[in-house]
Order: sequence, then structure tokens, then C-alpha cells
Amino acid sequence: MDTQSLRLFVLASETLNISAAGRTLGMAPAVASTRIAKLERFLGVELLHRSTRKVSLSVEGHDFLPYAREMIAQEEAAVAALGKGQAQISGTLRFTAPSTFAQIYIAPLLPQFMDQHPDLTLDLHLSDAQFDLIEGSYDLALRNAVLADSSLTARKLADDARVLCASPAYLDRYGVPQNADDLAAHRLIAFQNLDPKGLIAADGTQAEFEPKRAAHRLVLNDGLTQKRATLDGAGISINSMWLVHDAIADGTLVRVLPDYEVARRPALWLIYPKSNIVSTKVRVFMDFLIKHIGNAPVWRIDQ
Repeated sequence: MDTQSLRLFVLASETLNISAAGRTLGMAPAVASTRIAKLERFLGVELLHRSTRKVSLSVEGHDFLPYAREMIAQEEAAVAALGKGQAQISGTLRFTAPSTFAQIYIAPLLPQFMDQHPDLTLDLHLSDAQFDLIEGSYDLALRNAVLADSSLTARKLADDARVLCASPAYLDRYGVPQNADDLAAHRLIAFQNLDPKGLIAADGTQAEFEPKRAAHRLVLNDGLTQKRATLDGAGISINSMWLVHDAIADGTLVRVLPDYEVARRPALWLIYPKSNIVSTKVRVFMDFLIKHIGNAPVWRIDQ
């Protein structure tokens, strides 16, 4: 089983176009089709369903895809160990991340990364909804929690904190909560999860906040919309510090119960399928994000 055919299969599964995948690897369409067919005969399964109108990944192709990627990564690592690695990293990197974070922190960095790796295609899927890495055939994902999945590995990007905040206009109108119990009488802007939240102060004092007890609730599923609603005085919200640090610094948002933050301090994690070998394209992108975002995050707070 030659790795060039595996590369062709991986590219074809990502583009759903065998001819285009072949051209990327310098193959004529007829040659690409022949190589895919030869690989399928070797494996004894149909990896790609073909019709006159479209190409789709078969169930067997979906199951085989992560192993194909692993074999390519193993070859790259072996060649690199001999000091003969490719000068240019190529292929497609499928990456999923929360859209709010990506818009603020990742999108501005993309031109620099692409200049450094012009032969690498970044296929970014940005949504505050979380996708399954394996089923979605993603190489890498950004999450705010380590997933309880033994088939995944995590590398920390940066620490974070979640705090309560509101606009000065809201607090002038409805008053400033003095303790966690006072929050029940206020308007709450919530991000989907209404489970009870533990709060902890720097001196270790603990309290609990139950969003479901709030007098009025506005539930949103988009981080930037939640921030905008908070700035506009719609209520008190719990936000990641990476999202609101700038507004707190310029006074357009004020921390509520400023001695407290959500007890379960979160972190941002780069999640990828478990493997003995991390592909070069995944490693360089993780290193790039950690260097430019995680080494000294602008939202860092010292408590």
C-alpha cells in the first residue's frame, strides 16, 4: 500500500472530487481514478461512492480515513527523523473552533500562518456548536474543556476565567448585587447552559448561583451576541475573560461580584485524534496558535 495512493484518497475524501485531488498531486484524472480503484481492490472495499454527478465517502471509507491519515503521518515522521522532511508542509488541515473566539483571535493570524505555509490548505469550520472530531474527519479542534473521549488527545492553549458582568447603565437601573443570592432578582443573559454555577473568591469563599432562579432570562447561543446584549444593558451575564477583558478595561462593562469568578476555572484546549504520531501540519498549527495566543494571552488576569 503506497502512501501516495493514501494521500490521494485523503484529499479526495476532503474535496469529494477525485480529479481535483489527483491534480493537486500532479496526476491526470484517469491516473487518479485508477489509483483509487487499485487501493480499493487491495483493501477489498469501496472507499468512495462514485456517480456521474458526485463522489461521497462510503461507510468503509469513513472508517478507514483516520488510519490513512495516521499512515501518512508516520511516513512524514520517519522521513523527518532522517533529516529529509519536506521543506514545505502541504495538504489540507481541517480545523473546527468556536466562531466567537476564532473571529477575535484566530482570523487576524491566518494571513501570517498562510504566508509561512503557502502549500497548506486550511479548511476551517467555525461554530459555537461543537462537532464530533472523528465523525467530521477534523484534524484539530479548539474546545473550552477536555472532552471525556479516550480516542482524543488535548494540548492546552491557554488558561481562562469566567466572570459575571453587566453594563453600567443596567446596574444604575436595577442596582448592584451584593451577594450571590441577590442575582435571583436580576435579569440574566445566559449562554445555553442553565445549570447551577459555583462561585469562588480569591480568599476561597464559595457561593452558588442558580440561573434558573433568575427573574428574567435571555438565553443565547452565540458569544458575540451575548456580549452585545450585555453591553446594551439587557442583563447580567457570565462570560469568558477572553471575550470581555477589553470592555471591562475600558469601563463599558463592569464586573458583578468582582471578588468572585466561576469556581470551575476553564481552559482552552486544542483537541486532536489520539495517535502515536501527530502529523506535521497539525503540530505546526498548534505551535503557531500557542506562540501567538497562548504564551501571553491578552486576557490573562492575576488573582
